[in-house]
Amino acid sequence: MKISLYATLAALVLATPSFAGDVAAGEKLFTKCKACHSIIADDGTAIVKGGKVGPNLYGIVGRPAASEEGFKYGDGIMAAAAAGLVWDEALITEYVVDPTKFIDTHGGEGKSKMTFKLAKGGEDVAAYLASVKK
Repeated sequence: MKISLYATLAALVLATPSFAGDVAAGEKLFTKCKACHSIIADDGTAIVKGGKVGPNLYGIVGRPAASEEGFKYGDGIMAAAAAGLVWDEALITEYVVDPTKFIDTHGGEGKSKMTFKLAKGGEDVAAYLASVKK
C-alpha cells in the first residue's frame, strides 16, 4: 500500500506543471511592461503606475482573457477569449514570448496588438503578477 501511495504522489508531482517563477525577478522585469501596462487594485490603489496602452494587469491570473472593462482589445485576443481562454501563469509565460503566435495557437487569428516580446523571464513576470493579488 505504501508503494502505491508513493507512486501516486510521484505521478501527481510529475504531472503537475511547475511554473515557479521568481517573484522578485518578475517585479524587476515588469519595468519593461509598465511602459504600456499598469497594475491598479480594485480599490484604485496604484501598485505600479504605468501606461494605458495595454490593459490593467491587476488580477490577471485567473481572469478570462480580454475582460478588463473599458479596454479595447484586438480581434485576435477577443476570439481567443470567446474560445474560453482564462489566464494562468503558464499561459502568461507563453504569451509574452510571442503574443501573435500565442493568439494563433489559442483560438484567435491575426496579429496581436502587443508587439513587445519577452524572450526570457516570462515565468518570473507571471509569478509577480500572480503575487500582486492574492
